Amino acid sequence: MISRQSWAGGYNYQRNLFAALCQHCAGEITPVVFAGERDDVSDLEALGRIPGVETLRSSAFDRGALRSIAPICFGQDFAAASEFRRKQIDAVFESARFFGWSSCYPSIAWIPDMQHLELPHLFSRRARSRREVGFRLQIMSGRTIMLSSESAERDCLKSYPNAKGRTAVVKFASEPAPELLRVDPIEVARKYNLPPNYFYLPNQFWRHKNHQVVIDALALLLNRGKRVVVVASGAPDPNEPQLVDKIMQQVVDRGLEQEFRYLGMIPLAEVYALLRVSAALLNPSRFEGWSTTVEEAKSFGVPMVLSSIDVHREQAGGKAEYFDVDDPSSLADHLLKVSQNSEPTIRNLLPDVHARVASFASDFVATVQCARQRCGRAT
Repeated sequence: MISRQSWAGGYNYQRNLFAALCQHCAGEITPVVFAGERDDVSDLEALGRIPGVETLRSSAFDRGALRSIAPICFGQDFAAASEFRRKQIDAVFESARFFGWSSCYPSIAWIPDMQHLELPHLFSRRARSRREVGFRLQIMSGRTIMLSSESAERDCLKSYPNAKGRTAVVKFASEPAPELLRVDPIEVARKYNLPPNYFYLPNQFWRHKNHQVVIDALALLLNRGKRVVVVASGAPDPNEPQLVDKIMQQVVDRGLEQEFRYLGMIPLAEVYALLRVSAALLNPSRFEGWSTTVEEAKSFGVPMVLSSIDVHREQAGGKAEYFDVDDPSSLADHLLKVSQNSEPTIRNLLPDVHARVASFASDFVATVQCARQRCGRAT
């Protein structure tokens, strides 16, 4: 399980994947979610309520230094392998976890992006090394490498040419469960005392998400006598928890308390509600593998103001306004233009969502089948 507290986007990815498999590829794959004893019980239970999903809690899946060293030294994670046998697993999906170079299970390694290579200064030496060693071990061990965009695949093959012939691009698509859309968006906006016209920035507070350019853009607009409101939500980076305090101190020092509203970590149903009535989604990120927030905005037809990184252009095409990640003046211009042309409305899911989610599910199934074929275990 990917913890929602450590990576909300990854947690939502799992949730949407399982729902997509149930709806579009019922019976082809049974997802089994393994969680540690220290993982959040409510997160696991929410995944277990999705039809067709099985769950299991075991200390074998708790994180720790010894857990990460054993598969490297001895070739496999024996405790995890024991649980895999108990649940009669046919293939393993690895996300930021390596189960051993001699694992007897066909394995798909999900590498969301190459951020540690493109933005190395945002990682500690230890974190960068751990990530690099993990990726190389997965590639050297013959894993099928799953990526979320063509941009990420290009970066992967450029940095790890040995992965050639074993990569698969599976583009995430989002169709929220009906129960997540029952909350009244207007009531949620009222709850947080929001104006009728605001931009929504639901990114985690990690440095590469680039909240700084938003603060600078809002300050420029305020100096021009223009007021635009940006509403942010999301958890602080557990590796740099002080970043959110530094950003919010700037908000106070620059007199932007009304222009930049930080709500913290809010329920997922409220995230969708605020997105649906926003003037536009805002994503100023310096790097993404495939943006969850952009995908969710596409599902509802929400206008988008995005940083001009390759993956955003691949994902949104001509449906967004783009600005350079280090250009607050350009961002300020886009925010002002969109806010002036925005009319408050509640958006619903678009008709094309169903087909995009079906493609996501079928591509994932094909990737698992391909991994099994490489190991001679195709059904």
